[in-house]
Amino acid sequence: MQTTPVPTADLADRFGAQLRVCDVQFTSYGGRPYFAGPVRTVTCRDDNALLHELLRGDGEGCVAVVDGGASLHTTLFGDRMAARARDNGWAGVVVYGAVRDTAALSAVDLGVQALGTNPRRSAKEGTGALDVPVVFGGVTFAPGDILHADSDGVVVLPRP
Repeated sequence: MQTTPVPTADLADRFGAQLRVCDVQFTSYGGRPYFAGPVRTVTCRDDNALLHELLRGDGEGCVAVVDGGASLHTTLFGDRMAARARDNGWAGVVVYGAVRDTAALSAVDLGVQALGTNPRRSAKEGTGALDVPVVFGGVTFAPGDILHADSDGVVVLPRP
């Protein structure tokens, strides 16, 4: 399901207090500065095996919301994963944690927002969970929510 991105400031003006606005100040690293789509979630602090599994599937225009527990100790997402996600139809990835390969990420047509960077690899043990509600920045992200992201922030539309 492709969703056309709308500027988050316009959404804030339209929906006011109904719009769920994430308080985390992310940095954009991907080649697509604004993106939107239905949410798929993964929890995976310092272990990106489940994120690899998720991004191997058909993205169908979705946004992967990754709860890495705000850890900057290891990276959860890099350039090879970004290329795979783009090729599999993902609109973007929001990482509540670290990414790496930022020079290469900026050339991939994929939305990527994260807390920061770290060159260190993560574990590959498969700990965490897929498609469960995750909470950070004062927002609960649930599978199927519609997320919009741009340089002003990350927001989730109110449910109808």
